[in-house]
Amino acid sequence: MSYPPSAQLILAEMREFAGFSSCEQRYIRRSLDIGLGRSDAFRVWARNAEETASIRTQYVVYQDLKLLRPALADAEGPGRGEGLAGIEAIMGPMLRLSTFDLAQERLSGFCAYRFLYERLLGAGVRPWLPAAFCGAAALPQIRPERRKRLLQSISEAAATAPGWSRREPTFFPEFVELEAA
Repeated sequence: MSYPPSAQLILAEMREFAGFSSCEQRYIRRSLDIGLGRSDAFRVWARNAEETASIRTQYVVYQDLKLLRPALADAEGPGRGEGLAGIEAIMGPMLRLSTFDLAQERLSGFCAYRFLYERLLGAGVRPWLPAAFCGAAALPQIRPERRKRLLQSISEAAATAPGWSRREPTFFPEFVELEAA
């Protein structure tokens, strides 16, 4: 059976998400709820006091998304995507966000990280993701054995990509409440 190109893209994104561990899937959905303001993350995701505290901190850290979105839009403007202009406005908040998310130890590698950040910030973030991921993964806030696994998870192709797709993501996974039988 042949699907139209847009349906093929959605299916590919759904397959990619299905390939993540259940822990990664849960964290991505929770993070999208917080970062996109989709629902009350405390009500939907907090199962205990530790998760409540983590969600509270995530709400605070994710305030940087408000700084990043306009900075990324400015970086995409004509003649602005090159040179050193805007690096501090983008990389500072990106490193803070990335370090927080990687330190939660719920994203096991670059693929899940990329999937999350493309949805939080759109296609314009793609050129910045390898640097932000590697920078955050190499920081002392990440345990040394985890640091090694994270840095090994980014492929050479992802780290040295000559260009990035400008196609916006289409699949945004959400919490699904299962009814008791």
